[in-house]
Amino acid sequence: MNDTLRNVCVIGGSRYFGLHLVTLLRDSGARVTLVNRGSAPPPPGVDHVVADRSDGAALAAALGGRTFDAVLDQVLYTPAEALVARRVFADRTGRYVMTSTMEVYDPATSPLVHTTPGVPVPEEAVDPAQWPVDLGLPWQDAAALARRFDEATRYAEGKRQAEAVLARDAPFSWATVRSAHVLGGGARDFTGRLAHYTGLIAAGGPVAVHRRPQPTSFVHHEEIAAALVRVAASDAAGPVNACSPEPLDVLALADLIAERLGATAHHRVVEGGEASPFSFDRWYPMDGRRAQGLGLRFSPVADWLPGAVAEAAAAPAADAASRRAA
Repeated sequence: MNDTLRNVCVIGGSRYFGLHLVTLLRDSGARVTLVNRGSAPPPPGVDHVVADRSDGAALAAALGGRTFDAVLDQVLYTPAEALVARRVFADRTGRYVMTSTMEVYDPATSPLVHTTPGVPVPEEAVDPAQWPVDLGLPWQDAAALARRFDEATRYAEGKRQAEAVLARDAPFSWATVRSAHVLGGGARDFTGRLAHYTGLIAAGGPVAVHRRPQPTSFVHHEEIAAALVRVAASDAAGPVNACSPEPLDVLALADLIAERLGATAHHRVVEGGEASPFSFDRWYPMDGRRAQGLGLRFSPVADWLPGAVAEAAAAPAADAASRRAA
């Protein structure tokens, strides 16, 4: 057991790499408390608190007198939620780690974000301490927010402003882990993005791509979970990029998938239409040097992608078999 993580709270770790995070902590010997709205039960050996994390009074009441060595927040999406977290956990923990996203660097989602083609994006490109926060926006009204921003902007700006709330005179030591696109896990990957590619390429269908697709960053689902634990146990502050060391564009990704499947990748260029996931027409792959300096290790995509493709290719058959058995 890591002596700094004997008693840990995970908010929202109910699926995919969040669930792996919970079991990783539990198996290390830590006492783990999972907080969610009751959407999924916790794994065996994990305490469960049912509460709406956006309701400060209800969350505080549900937690009671519990205190934690660290809180790992998997589902912090808005500055309003971050404000609740600051208030509720101010006297309950000395360490707070937020799972964020590389989408904070997407230049299409804010005129304040600037990237330089050819240069991987470092953490300081989006500084939480300087990012403006607008709590007057309807963060708790999804329909109203959708009238203001498109989906990508809602997500990216919500994360940026949530980070900014934590950065302003935080009552605890805090870090935000900006995750690359997470792959692997087969049926556990609820996004279905890798399954989209394996199914399409195996069937000989074309992958829809931009005319000049730009590279993006990826990370294995087990490695991002392990990185979150490492960051929580450290004294690292502020943002940390979490990604495999080399970015790939959608064409290279499709070729690697096709190689594992024994197939040939085909593509078609879309002009103004909707491209496949991971095809981007703008540059924002991440710079992982800070993570490396902190001792975080991420394997090259080529090392783990073949296994992830095999899992994704097997998942539909496994799902069908389970449905037949039911």
